[in-house]
Amino acid sequence: MRRRGFIAVLGAAAAWPLAGYAQQPERMRRVGVLMAFSENDPPARASVNAFTQALGRLGWIEGKNIQIDYRFAAGDPALSAADAAELVGLSLDVILATSTPSVAALQQQTRAIPIVFVRVSDPVGQGFVQSLARPGGNITGFSAFDAPLMGKWLELLKEVAPRVTRVSVIFNPDTAPAATFFSRAIEAAAPSLGMTVTLASVHDDPAIEEAIAAQAREPGGGLVCLPDSFNITHRDVIIAGAARHSLPLISTVEFPRAGGLMSYMFDPVDLHAQAASYIDRILRGANPSDLPVQQPTKYSLVINLKTAKALGLTVPPSMLDLADEVIE
Repeated sequence: MRRRGFIAVLGAAAAWPLAGYAQQPERMRRVGVLMAFSENDPPARASVNAFTQALGRLGWIEGKNIQIDYRFAAGDPALSAADAAELVGLSLDVILATSTPSVAALQQQTRAIPIVFVRVSDPVGQGFVQSLARPGGNITGFSAFDAPLMGKWLELLKEVAPRVTRVSVIFNPDTAPAATFFSRAIEAAAPSLGMTVTLASVHDDPAIEEAIAAQAREPGGGLVCLPDSFNITHRDVIIAGAARHSLPLISTVEFPRAGGLMSYMFDPVDLHAQAASYIDRILRGANPSDLPVQQPTKYSLVINLKTAKALGLTVPPSMLDLADEVIE
């Protein structure tokens, strides 16, 4: 064999392993999703769809190069703990966690698997991250409500329902560890608006109904439902009670869309889509400790005009002009 031909054969042989390697299928990556809400809840499904679509735009296609394992805790902290243990046992590459109970349950199970959260308030105060700029561990994500926003909720409630002088703050302490974070802001803002505040801790539907009935026993009552996975999961019971007792209610965006009066908050569906960018970066090698916690930059006002009319309330035209969504 001539030398030139021999070298060509050697060159081709050397390329064989590389060509074979290039033709190997891409390693399937595995992502866990722990949702605090019910699997059949339309807002939860919308958030999941937004998340998977955003991943697709980043090149991560379910069934092709990524497998997603879902768990839905339906506002139950015990189920969150069980689901977290299951997910951690699956040797996942990264986990998306929705709401505080999900993150708290996962933090008990792992300090190694990267976790990206959404809809978590006060992540520093709750010990999930060391700071917003430098999370410092295996957890980062997209924060939710700032405490001062609760004062804005009271202002909006007062503007639509000027006769409200007493507000009952509904929450489940098992699923809203940041309740103190919120309640202090509400209690600080209430006196300047001529309001008094009662904290109503609830754990089940009968307790919700009793708390609402108690608030309706005297005139001037209104309701604030904290951003709490339990409240969102049980929103139909809360909304029905508020309607039965003619109490104006402000809470998260899921409430006015289901018959509550109003909300002022970020878009939770969009937040899940944004979270895909951090999942993507982590799958490509980024360390969650180096990814700063993001905070909402836009809040939307949603008013259910039909509910306002049923309560005998007249929404000021200026507020309707400012509303991002008016439900009629």
